[in-house]
This record gives sequence, structure tokens and C-alpha cells, in this order.
Amino acid sequence: MLDRLMLDESRLAAVAASVRQIAALADPVGEVITRATRPNGLRIARVRVPVGVIAMIYEARPNVTVEASALTLKAGNAVVLRGGSEAARSNAVLAEVFVAAAKSVGLPGDAVQVLPFTDRDGVRALVQQSEFVDLAIPRGGEALIRFVTDNARVPVVQHYKGVCHMFLDTGVDLAMAERIVMNAKMQRPGVCNALECLLVDANDALRLLPPIAKALLAAGCEIRGDERARELVPAVKPASTEDWGHEFLDAVLAVRVVDGLDAALAHIADYGSGHTEAILTPSEGNAERFRREVDAACVVVNASTRFHDGGEFGLGAEIGIATSRLHWRGPMGLESLTTMKWIVDGEGQIRT
Repeated sequence: MLDRLMLDESRLAAVAASVRQIAALADPVGEVITRATRPNGLRIARVRVPVGVIAMIYEARPNVTVEASALTLKAGNAVVLRGGSEAARSNAVLAEVFVAAAKSVGLPGDAVQVLPFTDRDGVRALVQQSEFVDLAIPRGGEALIRFVTDNARVPVVQHYKGVCHMFLDTGVDLAMAERIVMNAKMQRPGVCNALECLLVDANDALRLLPPIAKALLAAGCEIRGDERARELVPAVKPASTEDWGHEFLDAVLAVRVVDGLDAALAHIADYGSGHTEAILTPSEGNAERFRREVDAACVVVNASTRFHDGGEFGLGAEIGIATSRLHWRGPMGLESLTTMKWIVDGEGQIRT
């Protein structure tokens, strides 16, 4: 929590840099998605247009105040921000700076608003304003996401928990695997794209798991494993059934030894949250099957789950990472904050 609330000099510099990146991106509004001419001469096009008024409901992350404002405004929308009580003062100050900057270049200050309340009754009232709010985006803990989804009368894009898995396939390079696992779990354990469960192929677990577990333990990571993992690494604590599918958001990792790719895919299907799933493998066939069969917003092959991020994907920043299927999945940048309309140009045609 303290890490998410932190606004030191380097964090503020990163927020400022993300705004500059967003400003440098192409304006999505008015972009022609498709264009065609029908046999009767009608010219039909699909173009991007703003969604409208977006309600952004979030917890603990004051950087979202700035990045959500920049993204929604760049995409031609207005945004109503409801941050959590734990960052209320930070959010208020950041919004004040942002609104002043917007006004200084002739933009309407009311296009960005921070609501003064942080209670759940206020959130319920906000997401039921179907006449005024076009889209709600909740970003935070499971309880907040469920509350918004259950009470909303407007469309909701869910930014649900990140139970991210990584499968170590037989024959994967040990040095590469250790480097990637350490990065995915320990670079910043309290974020949604951090690794939460490591699956290791039983055919190669003796070679792979002990050195990787040793590095994790040395770095201060608690490992909770199944019986087969504990046989290979006695320092591993026994995992409970609640540890599978759990988002620790801490230096805690669940580990399971599985019987090949089929078992790994089955585990992910049972316990994944649709956020980020990764495979480390020398087999292109297994990699392609993993890409095709895993149901998640992002599938990663031979790289860290930490790359599932709007900035890393070239979006400048993100409002969050959507795990729902409609209308968007993955990092929400400018494109995701637009909808479309059809433009039909004719020269007197009538339908017969």
C-alpha cells in the first residue's frame, strides 16, 4: 500500500513523462478505421469518436489521477475521478494542477473533475447516472470491482485482479528462466502484472526448480508449494488450496510441479484471472499452443509478465489493464477510450 501511495521525486517525474508521451501520440479522434465504396456508389466509413463522460473509480494510486485525466482528455472525453480515501489529498492536489494546466491552454476545466466523497454510497450513485455517465472503469481490489459491477446501470470495463502464472517447460534455458522469474516476481511484487504462481514441468523440475527457488528465497520471497515442489526444495512452505488463484501482491509465490503443458493449461484455466499468463519454452510448438489456448488479456512467451503495461506497449500510459472481454482487453490507452460511428456519403441514392 505504501509503495502504491508513494509520490516521491522519481514517481512524479515518471508521471510527468507519461503525460508528455500521451501528448506526443496521434489524436485518435476522427481516425478512419475502414473505408469502402458499395456497388451503388455509397461511400461508407467507420471513424473513431469519443466515448463521452467516463467515471474512473480507483484506489490507492494517485498517479492514476493524472494519467487517466491525460488519456481521457486526449481522446476527447470528460472524466469524473473518484479516488480512494487513502490518497484523497494527493488526488486533489494533482487534479488541481492538471485542471489549471488544461485551462491555461483553453480547455474546459470541468472536463476533469475529482469527486469530494470516497464512500461506497457515493460510488453507487455515480455508476447509476446512466443519463450522464457513458462508461465506468473501476480499478482496485476485488471488493471494489464487484461493488461497481453489481450496482452499475452504465457499461463497466473491469480491471480485475492479476493472478499471473508462468509455466517453465522442459528444456528451457535455466539462466534465462531464473532471470525472468526473478524479474516477474521480485522487481515490484505489489502490482497486478507481477508473477503469483510458478508452474514447473515435472520432467525437468529437478534441474529447474531448486536453483530458481534458491534465488527467490535469497531475495526474501516466501514460496508456498505443492508436495512435489517441497520434495525438491525442503525450504518451501506447504501451499493451501487458497494459495492457488490468489493474488498475493507481496513477496509470496505459489509453486506447483505439473505433468507437462496439458496440466499447466488446465491449472491456468481453473485459477487464472484473465490478466497475464506466460510460458518459458524452447519449443515453438508448445509456445504456439499456449498462445492459442490460454484465455487472458495478455499471453507472454519467453519474457517477464511485467511487460504487460501500457507504457511498455507504447501507449504512453494506461488507465488500467482490463480483464473483461467487452469492450476492451488489456492496457487501456487512447484507442480504448473511443468508440466509433458510421459515416455514409451518397449522391442521391435511395434504397430499393
